[in-house]
Amino acid sequence: MLEEHNVRQGFFERSEFVAFRDALPDHLKPVVTFAYFTGWRRGEIVGLRWNQVDLAAKSVRIEGDSTKNKRARTVTLVGELLEAIQGQWEKRKVPAIPGQSPTLLCPYVFHRDGKPLGDFRDGWEKASVTAGLGQMIEIEENGKKKKKYVGKILHDFRRTAVRNMTRAGVPERVAMMVSGHKTRSAFDRYDIVSDDDLREAARKSWEHAQNQEAAAKVVALGSNQ
Repeated sequence: MLEEHNVRQGFFERSEFVAFRDALPDHLKPVVTFAYFTGWRRGEIVGLRWNQVDLAAKSVRIEGDSTKNKRARTVTLVGELLEAIQGQWEKRKVPAIPGQSPTLLCPYVFHRDGKPLGDFRDGWEKASVTAGLGQMIEIEENGKKKKKYVGKILHDFRRTAVRNMTRAGVPERVAMMVSGHKTRSAFDRYDIVSDDDLREAARKSWEHAQNQEAAAKVVALGSNQ
């Protein structure tokens, strides 16, 4: 098999995620919160309906026919993730849609004024640029100059969630169940090492070496007595 050279390496550090979320329009903030903690794919998130949510049990379940790998999975809601879903529940009654009843119940967990989320690239790109996580560059295409966005994308949250779960000590089998990865090879590609990880590894290695040296001195002193 040919080596893969086009595997993206992007992910969100916690501070980047917070800054980015703060810059987003209100209707997209719970979307990225859900993506940050679960690593679900775009279609799975924007297509999530209330009949898949059990607030009493604090869980969300997606059936196999709605997933890429055809496997059902369940996510437990806690912390910010639970708050995001509870906030959407409070907004499920859309108060003002022209020509619609003010008591309309929106079947989608994530929506904009009761309508399914469509293409939200504009809102995403503006927030990314504002948060310093992206930029608009000028390119030439077919003899014409145009602006192109370069920066964080929604799929980066998939890598982020995997990395956060493994760093938090979540067993890989469980993390794969949450994010929906079917194969270990695909999961491993998303378990990304950052510069902070490398610095932490160096620090721990140095501490280990120092501890070994200290232990050796103790043994040496003990043997001389």
